[in-house]
Amino acid sequence: MADQYAQSGEDKRPTDMPAIRWEEPPEGPVLVLLDQTRLPAEEVELVCTDASALVEAIRSLAVRGAPLLGIAGAYGVALAAIRGFDVDEAAAALAGARPTAVNLSVGVERARTAYRAELARGGDPDQGARAALAAARQLHREDAEASARMAEHGLAFLDELLPGGGHRVLTHCNTGSLVSGGEGTAFAVALAAHRQGRLRRLWVDETRPLLQGARLTAYEAARNGLTYTLLTDNAAGSLFAAGEVDAVLIGADRITADGSVTNKVGSYPLAVLARYHHVPFIVVAPVTTVDPHTPDGASVEVEQRPGYEVTEITAPQVQVTGAGGGIPIAPLGTQAYNPAFDVTPPELVTAIVTEQGVVSPVTAGALEELCTRARREDTA
Repeated sequence: MADQYAQSGEDKRPTDMPAIRWEEPPEGPVLVLLDQTRLPAEEVELVCTDASALVEAIRSLAVRGAPLLGIAGAYGVALAAIRGFDVDEAAAALAGARPTAVNLSVGVERARTAYRAELARGGDPDQGARAALAAARQLHREDAEASARMAEHGLAFLDELLPGGGHRVLTHCNTGSLVSGGEGTAFAVALAAHRQGRLRRLWVDETRPLLQGARLTAYEAARNGLTYTLLTDNAAGSLFAAGEVDAVLIGADRITADGSVTNKVGSYPLAVLARYHHVPFIVVAPVTTVDPHTPDGASVEVEQRPGYEVTEITAPQVQVTGAGGGIPIAPLGTQAYNPAFDVTPPELVTAIVTEQGVVSPVTAGALEELCTRARREDTA
């Protein structure tokens, strides 16, 4: 079914309009998303009435960010089950919508497992659908709790490395409440530092080609009253050289068994710069982002996105003329290289901060121990 849009009032705050929510109007359940492609020009909600609409929302980046994709995937399975669609077919489509972000497949499988388990116990499809929805809601709650715990662990680690406060933090892409059931991953750490008076400045990479830093992180920083400065991605080196960066904080879309970190393209160059300039490079992500089944970074399938994202600029509320719906900035027919992510090897990562604690130094053994501890807590 076609998606529906609902325009919000201009005075809404992020807490008033969550990135994702489940609603049950008289005509049937829906998944409501804050359309991130329209930010910061306007706050518009996208209403998905079936899993296929959610797949398109994921592919178009209307909903994005590893933890939030997991939540969305779980709700998508529940939506398919409740509306009477083939659950396995919907789950496969959802999990394949973006191949690199492991949280998406984790969330999808969690809801599908709950659905199947209910059927195996003799329940009917309606009971299975309710079980899938309960699993999605539980994942949503857990992610919000994980976000708060990551912020606590991350700030404590930052203070340990850099006692005295006055932190100047550089971040890349978007890692706040727009990607999470709570206040985010890396951004949540910066926000915690801000609230305790220990953040001097947040340096925000614009994050080409889709400008998630400029459009989304700056939006969240402004809304939360942080002192922040936006920079082009290729200006980061001069900041390091001038001694203006105390730490780099980023999120992750997949962390492999050996500790390699897959994140928004542009993260790896920051890690190289950080190592050269002796600046801590800290990754903040929930345990669900750790993928023990992928051995190393070379084994990660990196999503390749359309070339027009590079050859065109898309600006909300601006007339467009390009084939991809944007303003052309390169000659017609220009070929573009557009990986959505890059991979940072573990030796360049100072620490991985999760809701279960901090892994530093980053090794396969330490990550395995962390995941084992998390599984024990889940089954306790």
